[in-house]
Amino acid sequence: MSLSETITTARQAQRFWACLPIRQRLAAIRTLRHRLVRDCDRLLSILTDELGKPATEALGGELLPVADHLAWLERRAAPLLAPKRLSSADRPVALWGQSDTVHRRPRGIVGIIGTWNYPLYLNAGQIAQALVAGNAVIWKPSEVAPRFAGTFVELMNDAGFPPGLFQAMPPTREGGPMLAEADIDYMVFTGSAAVGRKLAARLGERLIPSTLELSGCDAMLVLDDADLSLAAKAAAWSLTLNRGQTCIAVRRILVPRARMDEFVRYLAARLDPTPLPLQTAAQVGHAQHIIADALAAGATCWGPTGTDQTRAGGMTNLAPSAIAPTVLLGVRPEMAVCREATFAPVMGVMSYDRLDDALTMEAACPFALSFSIFTSDPSRAVALATHLRAGSVCVNDVIAPTTHPATPFGGRGESGWGVTQGVEGLLEMTVPQVLSVRSGTFRPHYDGARAERGVSPDGPHNRHKQLPNQESLLRGLLLASHAPTFAERCSGWWRVVRAALSGNT
Repeated sequence: MSLSETITTARQAQRFWACLPIRQRLAAIRTLRHRLVRDCDRLLSILTDELGKPATEALGGELLPVADHLAWLERRAAPLLAPKRLSSADRPVALWGQSDTVHRRPRGIVGIIGTWNYPLYLNAGQIAQALVAGNAVIWKPSEVAPRFAGTFVELMNDAGFPPGLFQAMPPTREGGPMLAEADIDYMVFTGSAAVGRKLAARLGERLIPSTLELSGCDAMLVLDDADLSLAAKAAAWSLTLNRGQTCIAVRRILVPRARMDEFVRYLAARLDPTPLPLQTAAQVGHAQHIIADALAAGATCWGPTGTDQTRAGGMTNLAPSAIAPTVLLGVRPEMAVCREATFAPVMGVMSYDRLDDALTMEAACPFALSFSIFTSDPSRAVALATHLRAGSVCVNDVIAPTTHPATPFGGRGESGWGVTQGVEGLLEMTVPQVLSVRSGTFRPHYDGARAERGVSPDGPHNRHKQLPNQESLLRGLLLASHAPTFAERCSGWWRVVRAALSGNT
């Protein structure tokens, strides 16, 4: 089937799907959640064989968060997407007799260009939100994880969605540009900032809105009262989780100069220097570039800087090279490690004397995805969050809090725009439509406009009578609604009454 035929089929399925009660749409989501549980072992096997994920990481970072996300949709989507009748207390006096309801309408066809590093978690949540909101989905899976893509399509087909509503393109590199040119209504992309910038330019030319979940170069701020052992554990875990292939992994650490040596000792004790295989050769090359750039500019390195040609036993489809967990000390904001997105176990550590200096160094990075603060006084972190651009701020933890299904996830700057997940992510899969119903015959705006043009409802000879009456009515409404004193508001209401009684309004 060609892509144009796929789109045609999706539109037909979407019209039917959008008319179904949301409880029926959620029934398929519930079936999908149960299938994830029943097929847990098969999914874990594929994630391990194809992407090298240990079972514990696949369970904690893929299956469990997705199941939580689907369960949240089952509980919360119906009231969130239900029509909202606006309160009469918010209605302006001039709109007396009008009632307004905001409906959430599906966008239509949502194109989703998926990623491979968390192929279940980062794809299934976006797909589920789009479908629950009443859309059809065309999914372009990553070419790096084709076996997982095929298995996920099987799960979706067995969940009870109408034929044609969810369709997957072949997992090829060419599929993304093709989808960007297709007759879709919205695009969700997860990937690099470089690709996201090109995609945004093309979608902008076609006036197709999008959500872009792009790269990160996330920072950890260690305050002077922090538990250094806890902060070091968090940094080490973040560095090596998924072998460093996590967009919200900590890449920059800001530590008070007086506590730097102690922090580095804790961190060194937590890190295993064993090289970690990366998924593509490009990741290895970029990591080597990041390390070489820092060393040439005067940084020092804890951990091996070369690659290891050994492969982990039992893992397939892996690049022949690996990178050992590497900590660069004495880095500066202008170095590549602090300005470029890295998909490898490499991080830089900077020292600061004043908190303002730390915030200045953090703001020099063009990415703003997530941020973490370690302190014994969380109120200090809450106050600091107002100065940060990041889409999420974690206090005394990293990465894990962002999997909360009720919270939005997204970044700013080169980390993209829009959000997925949570209330805001669900509503982003819809467009608001306001339905206004007016009762009665009170329409002062009609007669006023006609009088301004020299035409009166009572005939052309009554113009001079009508225009002053309309002006008096509107002035009265302005005073009655917005005058600063009670006496002026009463005066306004008196003008409204006199105008209404004396003119044909």
